[in-house]
Amino acid sequence: MRIGMIAMSGIRACDTELLQLGLTLPGFVERSKQIASLPSLGLLTLAGMTPRRQTVSYHEAPDASVIPALPTHFDLVAISSLSAQIKDAYRVAAHYRALGIPVVMGGLHVTSVPGEPEQHNAIAVLGEGELAWPHILEDAERGTLKPVYDMRGQEFDLSDAPMPAFELLDIERYNRITVQTSRGCPWRCNFCASSILLTRKYKQKPIAKVLAEIDRIRSLWPRPFIEFADDNSFINRAYWHELLPDLAKRRIRWFTETDLSIYEDDALLAKMRKAGCAQVLIGFESPTPEGLGGVELRKDFKLKRFDQYKEAIRRIQGRGITVNACFVLGLDGHGPPVFDSLIDFVTDALPWDVQITLPTPFPGTPLYRQMQREGRLIEENAWEKCTLFDINIKPRKMSVAELRAGFYQLTRMLYSDEFTQHRRKQFQHNYRRERGLVRAA
Repeated sequence: MRIGMIAMSGIRACDTELLQLGLTLPGFVERSKQIASLPSLGLLTLAGMTPRRQTVSYHEAPDASVIPALPTHFDLVAISSLSAQIKDAYRVAAHYRALGIPVVMGGLHVTSVPGEPEQHNAIAVLGEGELAWPHILEDAERGTLKPVYDMRGQEFDLSDAPMPAFELLDIERYNRITVQTSRGCPWRCNFCASSILLTRKYKQKPIAKVLAEIDRIRSLWPRPFIEFADDNSFINRAYWHELLPDLAKRRIRWFTETDLSIYEDDALLAKMRKAGCAQVLIGFESPTPEGLGGVELRKDFKLKRFDQYKEAIRRIQGRGITVNACFVLGLDGHGPPVFDSLIDFVTDALPWDVQITLPTPFPGTPLYRQMQREGRLIEENAWEKCTLFDINIKPRKMSVAELRAGFYQLTRMLYSDEFTQHRRKQFQHNYRRERGLVRAA
């Protein structure tokens, strides 16, 4: 059986003015390229657990315009897509179904909107794909594929995780490769569309498997840049204290996402730096406490930690690890002054990089349900606007026009060459000062 893995790749925004800004702002473009260059770890994982008697190939489609160029010599096609590209993914699925080739679709979006694939004559996989894939392959060989494979309520054990088929990639096309050490996050922010939609608990992959994946990547790319595809990497500190010394021996550089609490663990930061950690992305979400109430659904973790934000950035960067500070503009506590507040925060805290996004009602999230309930969705099922950069909600304390204008202005200021270079020069100076290489003023 010949299996085609089709990843809908790339990043986009519907907002044409923001796209024009992106053409002239290096910081914005740089992050877009990094996101666009990530391969689909989900598809590579399924390919890795496919029996060798099957032939598997991996392909990327930035949008539906490439349909004429996609290969068609398949007996089964599996498509992976984020919400923003799902409508193009359905067009790709329709293309293959018209040729009589069955199509399987899964992931966060399909699990959140389980009835959609059937409308496009595609097979839906709900929940964790590793649980369904062996059944799909068996049924495909017998010609008895089902319309839905519902794995919700079941948990895949990461100790059974296969080696992803990294060898299917043209490595030279990518600036980073993903490895997953965990799934889930205990904080459950109301806007978060992550693996918490697929799994009910936080779980960790065995260290030996993580190291084996990195070694496999190193056999293809001697000095790789790794992105750990975790929702919140350092929940289990003991795990990382054990992993990091072995990671240091691999001579790699890497990036991951975390919460700010790592700043309290000096030993952990030292090990991260020695093991090649280049940057951590931290979701601070708001430059003022007014925006944080209710963002995290369990314990208001971020609101309670707001007074530690700047110290966390200072201490982490003092270890030589850059911080990408992530904010969401237009939260329910945000009025028009939030844009100036963010400039003030960044000017004072000086994170290496800043990521600004808009509240995005991803399907399956508490935010989507809240916006539906309160009549604040601008367009139902506008999945193409699930980009983090397009407005599809009515803010509580400002108009849509005020949110859009403030976001444009903030984008121009934050990602200007002058402000970007200022933050990065200050990072170098402060790091050298923390190490005692220069005297404090």
